[in-house]
Amino acid sequence: MTAKARYIMIGGFLGAGKTTAILKLAEYLSAQGSKVGLITNDQSVGLVDTAMLGAHGFPVQEITGGCFCCRFNSLVDAASELSKETRPDVFIAEPVGSCTDLKASVSYPLRRMYGDDFSVAPLSVLIDPIRALRVLGLEQGKAFSPKVTYVYGKQLEEAELIVINKTDLLSADRLATLKDELARRFPKAELFEISARTGSGLKDWFDAIAGADLGSDPTMDIDYELYAEGEALLGWLNCTVSLAGSEPIDGNEFVRQLAGRIHRSLEKEQAEIAHLKMTLSPTEQGNDLAVLNLVRNDHEPEMSHELAESIRAGELILNLRAEADPEQVLHRVVQESIADVMKSYPGWKYTIDHEEHFRPGKPQPTHRFAEA
Repeated sequence: MTAKARYIMIGGFLGAGKTTAILKLAEYLSAQGSKVGLITNDQSVGLVDTAMLGAHGFPVQEITGGCFCCRFNSLVDAASELSKETRPDVFIAEPVGSCTDLKASVSYPLRRMYGDDFSVAPLSVLIDPIRALRVLGLEQGKAFSPKVTYVYGKQLEEAELIVINKTDLLSADRLATLKDELARRFPKAELFEISARTGSGLKDWFDAIAGADLGSDPTMDIDYELYAEGEALLGWLNCTVSLAGSEPIDGNEFVRQLAGRIHRSLEKEQAEIAHLKMTLSPTEQGNDLAVLNLVRNDHEPEMSHELAESIRAGELILNLRAEADPEQVLHRVVQESIADVMKSYPGWKYTIDHEEHFRPGKPQPTHRFAEA
């Protein structure tokens, strides 16, 4: 009899560091001898996450056009495709960062309908601690509007494992304050402290994922109208750009310049950034990759991967999520920023191969089970 594959879903709001954590988990499981398949998810095509995970050699399936809850059949199909290709022992799925109600609409249906094929791990929800301190009212600072924070709160409410990521950014006192508030508000969840960047605390969390199964608590109450309104306040933009020139350039510096230009423009528009992420991959240099992230207005863009060499041509993938009008703000800012930065690179030309900007539609789950 074939052993069940393990299904692990790692949620969390935009900018929480899910992709980096998933990569570390995939590497950890691979080192233990497990075959790992990854499933990414977005409202549109052209994902930075897919490019980054694929560059590390893991098989990846991308589900676009809606959240896992609304594309449940596509999620099952993606697992099937990965099984045909590599027969993974473990599937790690990263849902859209603005989605919630994942246990009722994804985990419980998967276990009930495909329980012979999968064992389902507890739902982990990652948080950026700076964002969490503000959303929970523990510190001052720019935050989202109440309808967006409603979605954020519901993500934490359904979590079985709340994972405080980026703990290297906090003092011990601030971390203790955050932990106390999370334990008070969400007493059913088990708390973990990690830094996906440094590796701190990862093993304890990984062991918890491996050693327990999804629980059976009744699903939370959720107002889908308010959920939809909150998600729709977030503008979405995905963009893919081809670049080429006669002389080599420093691709890392190009990405930094573009991020800085977008950052400054969005601050002027008073548009709160949820997540800006970019990859730049050279056309003819294997899996070399530059990766940049910006997760708040009052933060600086950070490079998590840098290109080893200068480039003569490449593909830029840009994903931007912010509380702003996608047409009047995000589209305009990105278009103007690319054109402006390209002026610094004479002899280089660019072509926008794909660009979409929109607000997410109302979530309409394929299945929703009120009880496990």
